[in-house]
Amino acid sequence: MSVLSGKNVLVGVTAGIAAYKTANLVRLFIKAGANVQVIMTPASKDFVTPLTLSTLSKNPVHSTFYNKDEENELWNNHVELGLWADLLVVAPATANTLSKMANGTCDNLLLATYLSAKSTVYFAPAMDLDMYKHPSTKNTLEKLQEFGNIMIPAESGELASGLVGEGRMAEPSTIISFIEQDILSGLPLNGKKVLITAGPTYEAIDPVRFIGNHSSGKMGFELAKCAANLGANVYLITGPTNEKVQHTLIKVIDVISAQDMYNATHTYFAEVDIAIAAAAVADYKPLKAENQKIKKKNDAMSLEMIKTKDILASMGASKEQQFLVGFALETTNEIENATGKLERKNLDLIVLNSLQDKGAGFKNTTNKVTIIDKSKDQIAFTLKSKTEVASDIFNEIIKRTNA
Repeated sequence: MSVLSGKNVLVGVTAGIAAYKTANLVRLFIKAGANVQVIMTPASKDFVTPLTLSTLSKNPVHSTFYNKDEENELWNNHVELGLWADLLVVAPATANTLSKMANGTCDNLLLATYLSAKSTVYFAPAMDLDMYKHPSTKNTLEKLQEFGNIMIPAESGELASGLVGEGRMAEPSTIISFIEQDILSGLPLNGKKVLITAGPTYEAIDPVRFIGNHSSGKMGFELAKCAANLGANVYLITGPTNEKVQHTLIKVIDVISAQDMYNATHTYFAEVDIAIAAAAVADYKPLKAENQKIKKKNDAMSLEMIKTKDILASMGASKEQQFLVGFALETTNEIENATGKLERKNLDLIVLNSLQDKGAGFKNTTNKVTIIDKSKDQIAFTLKSKTEVASDIFNEIIKRTNA
């Protein structure tokens, strides 16, 4: 998954030979998880077919304000299209269309939509060498950028005319990468590193049995996705769970036991800016894990247990610049217990949830939390999806770190 996942991308296609590349561009947007619609200028259909782009985008292609061949002649609402888009990407952008964009000419659906768009507008110039170097083209490109549009620079290479030089539309993979990096540069956690622990730990009794808990890992995974969508590079250290995530900014480190999680956490902790301990780590483990399966012989069995290493406390003791967040799952004296944990473990923030609250805690898609900071200020939230809770937590972190 990339930062384009879930974005509404409107691709504008104009009448240049590079339009054949737009098919691959649309495919890459879809692969990145974006929702894609396409607007073609009428003349661009000579270079790539609407059928190709509609098949790849999984949406009808728009080209005219209405279709005269349709009995009900439905109007393609350019305002609605402009409002739908999170991004408008004109690729290829010919000299003709760029000039019209710069001067407010509105003689087709794409240009009308551009003039109505509230979204970020990217354009990828595509034309021959002499056209690209012409003073009028240079003025057009400068003017469009002054309006706040973002140019994806043309590349040098062999052109359709046979000349070699600047003017080739950037390759689709380059366009995707350019837009991703531009989006990331404006995100509040861009350049930050975040460590998140998630899920349960399993402490072995013998080769087939273990001591564990009911944590699904969902809260930690939602925190990881939220951090990545805010631009952070994320280390997600997770115990055994059925949760899955694929994101270019998330590195997943799978562990099993509390000792495994301790080791992995301290491998990365020194280099991160923010650490959130959302895992439900076992407090105790068997003194000895048997090498062979324990046979059922007696009516009762005793296990000698010893404490596991306190991962959160160890981070609190060694932290320097890190902003450290812990979780407290309580059943009684919730505020008092959470505040005590905040102080003992040298945390900057603690997230309290209670098993007394319906819909909170393990195995739920929802959670109800109270966030407490070092000043003992409390912010109580209503029951929300864990996705929304993750967003609330990072909003509070960002406020306190000026990230």
